[in-house]
Amino acid sequence: MKIHLTSIFVDDQAKALDFYTEILGFVKKHDVPLGGGARWLTVVSSDEPGGTELLLEPAGHPAVKPYRDALAMDGIPLAQFAVDDVKAEYARLSHLGVRFTQEPLEAGPVTTAVFDDTCGNLIQIATQPQ
Repeated sequence: MKIHLTSIFVDDQAKALDFYTEILGFVKKHDVPLGGGARWLTVVSSDEPGGTELLLEPAGHPAVKPYRDALAMDGIPLAQFAVDDVKAEYARLSHLGVRFTQEPLEAGPVTTAVFDDTCGNLIQIATQPQ
């Protein structure tokens, strides 16, 4: 068993696609109209085009807003992405105007940072222990 697809809720799919591709560097994999303006919109890592897809899912369900608001209020990221060097990625993204809610923090063998994805979510980046 392996993870093929995971999703995050986004306020605006077009804005999310721009952020996740133009700022974070993901690549659009699928973009299928679903009607009512919604799309089956996925991105993948440019390093692993056949890897796990991230679905940029519309946040229209009534349970989404209170869930995401509670996570954000407590500073809890909705997702985590692996990077080779958190401090370098923090510098790169900060230079592009990304707002971080947690600067790089070393915790044993892992370094993390948390940013606002501009689409309603906090996202954590982390190095993976060797």
